[in-house]
Amino acid sequence: MDSVEKTTNRSEQKSRKFLKSLIRKQPQELLLVIGTGVSAAVAPGIPALCSWRSCIEAVIEAAEQLEVLHPGDVAEFRRKVTKDRDLLVVAHDLIRKMSPDCLMEIFDNLEQHIQNPLVLQSILGLMERGTMVLTTNYDNLLEIFGQQQNKPMESLDLKDKTKVLQWARGHIRYGVLHIHGLYTDPCGMVLDPSGYKDVTQDPEVMEVLQNLYRTKSFLFVGCGETLRDQIFQALFLYSLPNKVDLEHYMVVLKESEDHFFKHQADMLLHGIKVVSYGDCFDYFPGYVQDLAVQICKQRSPGNACQDCAKRKLEENGVEVSKKPRQSDDAGGS
Repeated sequence: MDSVEKTTNRSEQKSRKFLKSLIRKQPQELLLVIGTGVSAAVAPGIPALCSWRSCIEAVIEAAEQLEVLHPGDVAEFRRKVTKDRDLLVVAHDLIRKMSPDCLMEIFDNLEQHIQNPLVLQSILGLMERGTMVLTTNYDNLLEIFGQQQNKPMESLDLKDKTKVLQWARGHIRYGVLHIHGLYTDPCGMVLDPSGYKDVTQDPEVMEVLQNLYRTKSFLFVGCGETLRDQIFQALFLYSLPNKVDLEHYMVVLKESEDHFFKHQADMLLHGIKVVSYGDCFDYFPGYVQDLAVQICKQRSPGNACQDCAKRKLEENGVEVSKKPRQSDDAGGS
């Protein structure tokens, strides 16, 4: 029975169709937004990576075992995680009260838990060709895997203005921007926009970041609640008019027809086209792999355009204008 199901799954994946407007994008036209779904697919053995709720529950459990959170607080947070709808607020309150040791406890030795690197390999392939990456995740699974492949991966957060500007301008090809911070620096973890006032009130940084949302096609992968994320909203959405005219994409699980098509209609108001990878999470890694392959195949027609695209990929750490004549080595072509 299992072999029959696997064969069926493979045939469904092979016959899957992708939006032409998405697969015709060149990799450097995309900005990949990675959510908890990616971590859950890569390291299913760590429940804390599966969702915000799972992460909060794991932190509470660690805090209780390490005796770094008052029993009354433990009970209160357990109540909130089952009843409160806005889990980001719950996570923010929990992080302010807990010891940094809790995160180190639940995310320890991540490299030993990478079971299914297919999604990471696909993302890395896109990065090699110029796709930018940001994440709402605390973990650095992508960076760990990239380093194992001898790529100069770099974890970035919003508190380093210089690095953020370099990343946003395309100067750090293997940089991953963690908009909530990274578990390895618990003091730098932020879930509320007030923690990033230096960023949101800096015209230079905000203009560069919001320009990305205007000029790149964001591809949301493994993201459930990213559009409700207050930090993501503050960075990219608040001051952008006419979002309906933009062209972004979100890959989601189709849990039900009604929910999916309502979500699809709602997201179009933000300029986001919602596509489904299927009705089962098991389809997710294969879908991402096939999608990445399709995108990486789509090179501009004509030798001149291909040469231009190649130059852009080879110029690591150099801001490249859209006009080939401004490229450092354009004179030699």
